Amino acid sequence: MAPTLLVLAAGMGSRYGGLKQIDPVGPSGETVLDYAVFDAWRAGFRRVVFVIRRDFEEIFRAKIGVRYAGRITVDYVFQALDALPDDFLPPPGREKPWGTGHAVWCAREAVTENFAAINADDFYGVDSFARLAAFLTEARGPQFGMVGFKLANTLSEHGAVSRGVCATGGDGMLRSIVEQTGIAVAEVGKEKRFSGGETVSMNCWGFTPALFPALDTQLRGFLGTRGGDPKAEFYLPAAVSTMIGEGGATVRVLPTESAWFGVTYREDRPRVQAAIAELVAAGKYPEKLF
Repeated sequence: MAPTLLVLAAGMGSRYGGLKQIDPVGPSGETVLDYAVFDAWRAGFRRVVFVIRRDFEEIFRAKIGVRYAGRITVDYVFQALDALPDDFLPPPGREKPWGTGHAVWCAREAVTENFAAINADDFYGVDSFARLAAFLTEARGPQFGMVGFKLANTLSEHGAVSRGVCATGGDGMLRSIVEQTGIAVAEVGKEKRFSGGETVSMNCWGFTPALFPALDTQLRGFLGTRGGDPKAEFYLPAAVSTMIGEGGATVRVLPTESAWFGVTYREDRPRVQAAIAELVAAGKYPEKLF
């Protein structure tokens, strides 16, 4: 069975200022998300499931989902503040859903095959999806994969970023992920805070359905201990790291030399547009994707 692409697209992008998932960056009005779906399709993915919020469902379907008709099957899952297991309720004053781990949990009934999970506003490159597709063809049970990027290939010139810095073993397996905040370009290089060669997670994962029971258990525990905090978030990398530590899963790091492009800040958009224009000029992508 061909793998599914699960796209986490419920965030509005507070630092960016708007629904950045639908901003054009390609020569024919393509979004960053269009390139991810295109790369996944040519790697062998045949279905995409978008995790979105109901308050922008109409515009998302009209501006994004309709583009892929006839090329790849499109389905939707909704992440909502009150979409919680059993009798858990959101605390008074909470306004946002519960983070990336919760977003994936919301897709537990819609995805029954091996799948990749990505952010909607990140450009991962064709190599990332090719590696994920090859991995997911063989993955069974709690055998997961993660595309590992070099830190130096993931920075923004327009502000500091947070990155999940990975520890790996000699066998290529992920040992842990530690979130490092406030990483600026000036701090990366020889004899600086970071060398730039560190492996980081950019939320580009390969999972089997075995993820969902473990994720459900962790979400319940999270809600039991931190559910009353109106700002607490259930992050996917932290959940996976816990699974590794408890011996409940293995994660193979799939290293790539690809550069990650993101629109963390609105000022990042011209750089992303220029980078994509270069790839189009080099024949890596057609002038018009869909």
